[in-house]
Amino acid sequence: MKSVKRPNVEIYADGACKGNPGIGGYGIILKSGEKVKELSGCVGNTTNNRMELTAVIKGLEALKVPCDVTVFTDSNYIVRGMSEWIHSWIKNKWKNSQKQTVQNKDLWEKLLELSKIHNIKWKWVKGHAGHDENERCDKLARLAIKKCGS
Repeated sequence: MKSVKRPNVEIYADGACKGNPGIGGYGIILKSGEKVKELSGCVGNTTNNRMELTAVIKGLEALKVPCDVTVFTDSNYIVRGMSEWIHSWIKNKWKNSQKQTVQNKDLWEKLLELSKIHNIKWKWVKGHAGHDENERCDKLARLAIKKCGS
């Protein structure tokens, strides 16, 4: 049986919050070959970490078929969460190393569910350092906050 080649997709994702908690926004760029798509949105009362997670989730939800994905984010929280911490959290019934319930468990569970559909590599990029796609995602997130707040 011939294996089906998965599309290669790059997802650039960023979240922002006006106040923490406060009005939050996310910005996403999806790239596959020559195709580029931008997405953004906002949420009323939220936190910066929730918006970072939401950005990645919304990016993965936008994919229509299983893909080979590289996620670029300036959030160490997401990169370390998905590549280091999540296995311990699950093993410890969603408790962190301080025996506290993991914050944003609902979003981590959703991200974990989506990550089982795709082959994902997690890449950290330095935020506010001139990385074109990261800067654009930050701008999209901030524009979404303005739209939501008006």
